[in-house]
Amino acid sequence: MAKLPILVAPDPRLAKKSEPVAEVNDEIRQLMDDMLETMYVAPGIGLAAPQVGVLKRVIVIDIAGEDEAPAPLRMANPEIVAVSDDDAEYNEGCLSVPDHYADVVRPASCTVKYLDENNVAREVTAEGLLATCLQHEIDHLDGVLFIDHLTSLKRNIILRKLLKQKKAGAGGVPA
Repeated sequence: MAKLPILVAPDPRLAKKSEPVAEVNDEIRQLMDDMLETMYVAPGIGLAAPQVGVLKRVIVIDIAGEDEAPAPLRMANPEIVAVSDDDAEYNEGCLSVPDHYADVVRPASCTVKYLDENNVAREVTAEGLLATCLQHEIDHLDGVLFIDHLTSLKRNIILRKLLKQKKAGAGGVPA
């Protein structure tokens, strides 16, 4: 496994739409493993392939707490097939938007179909933190960051701060 560099906003690659994966093969499994290692070291609870410069529809998630055994989810071509009518608000952060957090409203639960690391079609219905994390990571595959759900004023303030940090050489993980 290898730790990958995480892109930081406003890197234009984060705004691109990712391509579907034809099948989960050894190359995609290696990408998933490398993404998990990168996510754990960062540390984070979710990571999408575009965040490490790979425009493929691949995400990894592990919301297990520090005192729990790791429970990673590896997903290729995740697609939201249903969402609840109820909304939930979570204070979200992102490895590509370091040190910035904001309340984002999303559906409280969702159902996602995907291919697992063995190329098996699966479906998961999630609520709470897992539902939020799934929606957040799937947004990345469509070139959407959590700050895109904020008002333009809040989003622009965060982006200006990130750009200033990048110019000052303190932009978090090197791109």
